[in-house]
Amino acid sequence: QVQLVESGGGLVQAGGSLRLSCAASGSISSINAVDWYRQAPGKRRALVAGIRSSGSTNYTDSVKGRFTISRDNAKNTVYLQMNSLKPEDTAVYVCHAELRIGTRDYSYWGQGTQVTVSS
Repeated sequence: QVQLVESGGGLVQAGGSLRLSCAASGSISSINAVDWYRQAPGKRRALVAGIRSSGSTNYTDSVKGRFTISRDNAKNTVYLQMNSLKPEDTAVYVCHAELRIGTRDYSYWGQGTQVTVSS
C-alpha cells in the first residue's frame, strides 16, 4: 500500500526554522514531482513550492529566499526547509506527489502537518 506522510510541523517563534518531510512508502518506482501546499484558516489552499524529477524547483514569491525544497531519492522523501519564518506562514502544510507505480502515474495527498509561527 502506497502512503504519503508528512512530518516536521510544530510551533516556532518568528525568525525560527522548521524542516518538513514528505515521505512516500510502498512499491514506488519513482517520484515524478512533489508540491507543497498550505492552507491558512479562512483561506484557500495555495501552492508554496514544488520540485520535479529533473531537479527543477519553483516557489511562490512570498517564500523565495526563505524556503528551500529538496529531495532524497534514496529515501523517497522530499523536504521543505523553512527559514526566517513569519506569523503569516502559519498554516496546515500538505504535500502532493505524482508517483510512478509500475508503468502508471498516480496522484497522492498527504494528511497535512500544522505549522504555527508566533510573533
